[in-house]
Amino acid sequence: MTSPQSAITATNLTLSLGSGEAAVEILRGIDLTLPQGQTLALLGPSGSGKSSLMAVLSGLERASAGALDVAGANFAALNEDALAAARRGRIGIVLQAFHLLPTMTALENVMTPMELAGIEGARTRAEAELTAVGLGHRLSHYPSQLSGGEQQRVAIARALAPRPALVFADEPTGNLDAATGAGIVDLLFARRAEAGATLVIITHDPALAERCERVVTLADGRIASDTAA
Repeated sequence: MTSPQSAITATNLTLSLGSGEAAVEILRGIDLTLPQGQTLALLGPSGSGKSSLMAVLSGLERASAGALDVAGANFAALNEDALAAARRGRIGIVLQAFHLLPTMTALENVMTPMELAGIEGARTRAEAELTAVGLGHRLSHYPSQLSGGEQQRVAIARALAPRPALVFADEPTGNLDAATGAGIVDLLFARRAEAGATLVIITHDPALAERCERVVTLADGRIASDTAA
């Protein structure tokens, strides 16, 4: 099991797609220990395996082999349903494409996942988190009525409202202009610091990576370097 000081402990993680001669190796023996509260950037070009590694570490994808403990749960031993249950309350995810539900208001987008997870006070938490990201006046607006930056703020609120121990952000500024993206990054780091959560950012941008305490660079499905930023 993960020690109290570790948010993630991964040992010899592999991920392969297909079988036999058609098998494609995506991750090739990843060893990674991430202390609680640390900010980590996974850096690398397209095809390096960084998004696949995030998917495995966050429980969205099962590793083909290896050991993986995340936020106190043995992810390597869990099936897909158990992984989904283990993510609830432990892990928040912010994606490049926002993935807000178009028929729900900003408040409902943040509140509904908590209600489904059985978290008490979901509405109060959702209102507080949306207010914290500067959208207290936009609670009843639908995604189509929000700018890209506002939609990403809703996504950050949705990820952090359950108070997860671990937050993943996959190219969180990829669909935003430079100025809006810079504001979103500042907000993400500020909200993470206030929550005391561990943050993993997947990016190809060295400048964004340097905002983190630690940078792990991937190449061809392996860790090429692991340094303090």
